[in-house]
Amino acid sequence: MLRHLLLSLTFAAALLGTTSANAEQFVRVGNYDIHYNAISTVFLTPEVAQAHNVQRSANRGLVNISVRERLDDGSTRPVSASIQGHVSGLTGSQEPLSFRTVHDGDATYYLAPFTMRHDQAMRFELDVRYDRNEAPEPVNFMQRFYIEP
Repeated sequence: MLRHLLLSLTFAAALLGTTSANAEQFVRVGNYDIHYNAISTVFLTPEVAQAHNVQRSANRGLVNISVRERLDDGSTRPVSASIQGHVSGLTGSQEPLSFRTVHDGDATYYLAPFTMRHDQAMRFELDVRYDRNEAPEPVNFMQRFYIEP
């Protein structure tokens, strides 16, 4: 079922006018890749939203984070992480993000819903801790959303 969610997320990113490169946004830190994206929940099918307890709404978005370690043989493996952060709009008001972990086979994803603001650049500021012996890695990005009436 999560594979359907990921397909929906990728498809939704394409529908939002992002390029395929944006659908594969990531930060590389040493041997780790932190992948991130944010979409409107209206692009999720009702079945996928229900299966993952995600509210579909014109003003609701979903942040998706995954962390993968690159191995010597060229393959990658999922890495458990803890993620904290918030999203803010132009007014500066911050909405904390509450991430939940989703496991699907050999994949691990972290999802957090948020409130979208029409035609505003929204700033996502995250701290991703993938190694408890290291400081969290800051991951920041901006994205603009358009809400259809």
